[in-house]
Amino acid sequence: MLFSSVTFLYFFLPAVLVVYNIVGKKYKNIVLLIFSCIFYAWGEPRYVFLMLSQIVIVYAFTRCVKTKHVLWAVVFPVIPLIYYKYSGMADHLPIGISFYTFQLISYVIDVYRKRVPLQKNLINLMTYVTLFPQLVAGPIVRYSEIDKELENRDNNLADFSDGIVRFCAGLGKKVLIANILGEVVGEILELSGREVWMSWIFALAVMMQIYYDFSGYSDMATGLGLMFGFHFPTNFRYPFISESISEFWRRWHITLGAWFRDYIYIPMGGSKVKRGRLVLNLMTVWLLTGIWHGAGLNFIVWGLMFGILICMEKLFPGKLFFKQEKTVFFKVLSHIYVILAVLIGFLMFNADNVALGLKDISSLFHNFYMQNADVNMLHTEQLHILKNRGILILIAILGSTPVPLNIVRKTNNMLQPEILKQAFRISYVFVILILCTAYLIDGSFNPFLYFRF
Repeated sequence: MLFSSVTFLYFFLPAVLVVYNIVGKKYKNIVLLIFSCIFYAWGEPRYVFLMLSQIVIVYAFTRCVKTKHVLWAVVFPVIPLIYYKYSGMADHLPIGISFYTFQLISYVIDVYRKRVPLQKNLINLMTYVTLFPQLVAGPIVRYSEIDKELENRDNNLADFSDGIVRFCAGLGKKVLIANILGEVVGEILELSGREVWMSWIFALAVMMQIYYDFSGYSDMATGLGLMFGFHFPTNFRYPFISESISEFWRRWHITLGAWFRDYIYIPMGGSKVKRGRLVLNLMTVWLLTGIWHGAGLNFIVWGLMFGILICMEKLFPGKLFFKQEKTVFFKVLSHIYVILAVLIGFLMFNADNVALGLKDISSLFHNFYMQNADVNMLHTEQLHILKNRGILILIAILGSTPVPLNIVRKTNNMLQPEILKQAFRISYVFVILILCTAYLIDGSFNPFLYFRF
């Protein structure tokens, strides 16, 4: 089931909210668990039992063994992940397996390190892992971040209101921008060739589609969490304003980066090691990051590319664009460097294989035409796409900066009395819901890109 579907918006979500708020406090986790299983089984009926069985096994193992042996429990979620994602023997990848596997691993490790108490209530542990707002595409919520809220959370009107606004902002990102950018990408791929300028538009559309698709989902997940009293960590923080690749990855998919930092990078020694070991640590993390996204060689190339760039920034601080104190000129160069690197990297990430990724990248520097392509007709078709879709790409670029949010906040602060502020928020939510509903009823099916991970 998709958050950006009529079924979820007008049937599933209202139903779970009604039941959740009717039942007593001690039954709320049971309600969330039941509805989360329904949510997952809607698209993956056979794999819901795989997920639940992993949770039960981890729960039983951690309860039955001594703390010093608890770490062995990571084997139970890791084996299915390797089988389904990397062995090539499975015919279908269970949705969200990478995300909930990392949640189980972090829980086991934190119990082993004695950073969190062992969860003795099976329902609570199952609720944590299966919680439908973050189940299939993150953010990767650690047990330590919501353990207290699993036991005792405050469902207040302020959080609920903020949750609705956050959810609708994410819904608008996904439906009104990411989905339409997906159409642009599809239109360009159907062309019989591309001129250089169209290849750059294609690359921008791909990069923006991935950003709005995933950040939109994360916003919806965070908003839904607030509706039920959970405070999930932020997953995106305007990555495209970054001035280095290191900064970019501190702003993009923050929960995944933090997971690798705390459970892989720091245990290996982090940055407090000699240069050779530092390179090994960084490249290991980025190799694993690529592998986490998929078994394809293009993901490994993508991960190693960013690993190399980050090694350069770590080993040669103060060189080129990486200086802490920059002039305006060097700040501009730094931004260009980041955007170019990300743009090229995401072309490889988005491609079905390395060969297609290299083809998309090389097209940024020379025209390419398929056999029997009509060059004049192709040029006309490209101009038509630019005319119809160019404004959307510009809006997407502007929306990836803090400017729109700052305008909304300033407008909201100017409104007096308080009733006008609330009217502004309600109008904002209402307009987005109407526009998204109209698009979903009339538009084509477009699933979340990160569901494949």
